[in-house]
Amino acid sequence: MAELLYRLGKVSARRAWLVIVSWVAVLALAGVAFSVGYSSLATSFDVPDTASGEVIDQLSEQLPDFAGASATVVFHSESGEEFTAEQQAEISELAAGAADLAGVAEVNDPFLSEQERADREQAIDDSRAEIADGQARIDDGQAQLDAGISQLDDAQAQLDAGQAELTAAREEAESDDASEAEIAALDAEQAQLDAEQAEIDATRAEIAAQQLALDGQQDALTDGSEQLETGAALVDLASVISVVSDDGATALVTVAFDDPQLELSPETKTSVIDYFEATPIEGVEVAFSATLAQSVPSLVGPGEIAGVVVAGVILLIMLGTVIAAAMPLVTALVGVAISVLAALSFSGVVDMSSVTPVLGIMLGLAVGIDYSLFIINRHRKQLLEGAEVSESIGLANGTAGNAVTFAGSTVIIALLALNITGIPFLGLMGTVGAFAVLVAVVIAVTLTPALLSLAGMRVLTRRARARAGRVHHEDTNAKPMKTWRALLTAAGAIVLLVVIAIPSLSMRVGLPDGSSEPEDSSAYRAHTLTVEAFGEGATGPLLVTAELPGGQDEEEQLQAQLDIATTISEVDSVVAVAPIAVSDDGTLAAFQVLPAEGPNSESTERLVRDLRELPPVDDEYPLGVAGQAAIDIDISENLSSVLPLYISVVVGLSLLIMIVVFRSLLVPIIATGGFILSLFATYGATVAVFQWGWGAELIGVHSTGPILSFLPVILVGILFGLAMDYQLFLSTGMREAYVHGAPARLAVMRGLRAGRAVVTAAGLIMVAVFGGFIFADSTMIRSIGFGLAFGILIDAFVVRMLLMPALMHLLGRSAWWLPKWLDHFIPNVDVEGAALERAHHAPWVDEDANDAEDGTAAGSSHAGEGLIVAESESVPATTAVEPAAPLTRRQLRERGGS
Repeated sequence: MAELLYRLGKVSARRAWLVIVSWVAVLALAGVAFSVGYSSLATSFDVPDTASGEVIDQLSEQLPDFAGASATVVFHSESGEEFTAEQQAEISELAAGAADLAGVAEVNDPFLSEQERADREQAIDDSRAEIADGQARIDDGQAQLDAGISQLDDAQAQLDAGQAELTAAREEAESDDASEAEIAALDAEQAQLDAEQAEIDATRAEIAAQQLALDGQQDALTDGSEQLETGAALVDLASVISVVSDDGATALVTVAFDDPQLELSPETKTSVIDYFEATPIEGVEVAFSATLAQSVPSLVGPGEIAGVVVAGVILLIMLGTVIAAAMPLVTALVGVAISVLAALSFSGVVDMSSVTPVLGIMLGLAVGIDYSLFIINRHRKQLLEGAEVSESIGLANGTAGNAVTFAGSTVIIALLALNITGIPFLGLMGTVGAFAVLVAVVIAVTLTPALLSLAGMRVLTRRARARAGRVHHEDTNAKPMKTWRALLTAAGAIVLLVVIAIPSLSMRVGLPDGSSEPEDSSAYRAHTLTVEAFGEGATGPLLVTAELPGGQDEEEQLQAQLDIATTISEVDSVVAVAPIAVSDDGTLAAFQVLPAEGPNSESTERLVRDLRELPPVDDEYPLGVAGQAAIDIDISENLSSVLPLYISVVVGLSLLIMIVVFRSLLVPIIATGGFILSLFATYGATVAVFQWGWGAELIGVHSTGPILSFLPVILVGILFGLAMDYQLFLSTGMREAYVHGAPARLAVMRGLRAGRAVVTAAGLIMVAVFGGFIFADSTMIRSIGFGLAFGILIDAFVVRMLLMPALMHLLGRSAWWLPKWLDHFIPNVDVEGAALERAHHAPWVDEDANDAEDGTAAGSSHAGEGLIVAESESVPATTAVEPAAPLTRRQLRERGGS
């Protein structure tokens, strides 16, 4: 690879304008592709196979009106007083007209909804009064019937007494042989008694019929009363849910869409916003919830520009000339433009989140500047040593460019590994980021040599050009650090990292809601107005479904709804429950559940879990939970679940790569351990700022909450790749010094001294570039920028430049131990291109070396970004440049450490 890159660098230098024109053509082609293929960016995220997704699928089949997304348009009286009748009428008219917009399923009129709610409550009161009146009438009728029955019973008693007397008189008359006249008189009395009995029986039958009718009325009244109380109980459970505030100054217009949230097109959202804004109402402000107005973050803002400017200042300080400092910026900007435009050209084909191109810009700028810097810095040093421009460009490309290619490959692999998570939007983010890094690498090893060729010696200052050929990067003053210092440094670094990582133990993840939108945005205003007027829970209601057996009559269905709503209302953090629909076949019921707090609160997160853990209500009605809050919680939990797998893959990858590169077992282990420490320290700092709010105001964060759900995964991939970059540029220098004869502990210091300048500059540049995104409008971008900037700061300056050298000093020679069988098995990767350098470039030649019997001169090897010369290596005596002050063999031996 080093030889190939050497040739590529020389060809690019010779054909500089062809290379430049080619990249301009590629840029133009990317621009054309963007203009043709760009569609829109999504502000929502989708994770397949979630619990809420299953509920939404069920709703789509049985209650499609409730499967789509919903958004809120908030109207607020600017005076703070109740809406006037005219204002109410205008809001209602707007709401009615919005129902005709494309993609809109239904729009509620808040005042009509409130009137219907008031009418329902009044109807319940009226029905209760009617039932009370009916019950009074029934009670009166029952009293009359009871009185009639009492009178009949009295008459029956008198009749029975008369019958007894008459029966006794007849018996006496018959025994005394009474006359026929006496017997006839007794018969007449009997007939009169029979007539009276018949009358009593008839009256009793009439009363029984009246009683039966009255009982029927009582049963009907009881059934009506029970249904009324069931309905009243449901109304009471939903009494807190309203769309017009108590003071009448705020009203919510709910817009229901045909498509689910994750499929809702930007055009549909924009049409709704444009419709309501087109007809302003005097004295009324309008704001739109995040579903409609969540902002797509701008790709470039003042903070990002400031970060690039800071990077330019660092480059100017390090490289000394405007031309040299401008080259990394130019190559990085060209690479970013190509990669981002090309990626956005596919936004019409794949669902691309708004964060994806921003991540490409972050990575493209950071690695693009750094990778070009490594090559330019190597080239400048070789020019100072006396190398010819074209040859130096080829060698810089074959040595530093080879390291850049390898380092970039580690970043690309780590980012592409995001696809193993099985989460589409995360895999796409990784792929776009990997593409941006790939473009940065290719530009670094082609366009950078071309620009260097055009610049010639002007990459050096005038003073440096005057000294070219007489400057030697000797390292004879390097001494191993003290063992006690190594112990203190290692212990101090580890303690520092562990302390910073402590907040990560309480990390919560989630997706942003309206509270995290910019303070001057419509979404933030809508969120604030809603919370003030209706409580936090109104910003993230849940949608709960219950499966019904079907075949229930109206009364049974109503009772089932009450049982379900009552069970839900008894769960902690539930403020109100309202039944909203039952499917036509009676097998699915839907309920709106108002939580006590917002969608990102811990209580709402627990509520979703508690509802899902409930057994079937009455042992026959299983529940499901959806709604935007539940969707966000599901996405966050799924992302958290893939983090251990991804960390395992990245750590395993890290070990394998570094074993091959450094031909050691312990160096990869401690390097990976350092990466894990810096990763969790980054998590801890991010939690402290964005979740706990420590110092949040200093960077303009006005609202704290859960950490962006995919941030922990993204940080693993990116920080791993970049950490390996710095590990590579430092440890290869240490290894080169060691294999060329330097004692292990001296080799550690030589490698550190050789590479620390360029790693420091590169680290600061990345911190500046990523740090610029901390001041973006979007909280998502802020947290990503902060995490990457802090992660690089900790990893580059604490782990790679303090902890790693200290641990390697303590390990001594054992740091480079590798089993013999493994040493023969793994390939020999010459990352820094030392063999290439020996074959093409010997900047210092021992004046006695040309007389050697073998006709060779002592060679050299660049370790990291410095020069280490080894007596044991040799190259042809004919070199490109012979400096005026060649080194002696003694100097060579001292530099080689042998």
